[in-house]
Amino acid sequence: MQQAEKQSVLTIENRSRISFTGVDSVDGFSEALISLTVNGARVQISGAHLKVLAFSQGTGSFSASGQVSAVKFGVQKGKFLQKLLK
Repeated sequence: MQQAEKQSVLTIENRSRISFTGVDSVDGFSEALISLTVNGARVQISGAHLKVLAFSQGTGSFSASGQVSAVKFGVQKGKFLQKLLK
């Protein structure tokens, strides 16, 4: 049985403020990199002077400020192991 994926929305305002919905967890953060898990997939936000403003695990809303230079979407967690065991 598959879980229904939550909808996620990414908004970047003037490359200085970022907001995200559907966030499962904040895995790590520094002034240069913020790592998130969104619907089981890894997302990395890179830039300068990054600061987490808010995160609500209950609603999945996340916001940060700073100079956003890139957002990278990675592979879903656990997919490699699931494919390997098939």
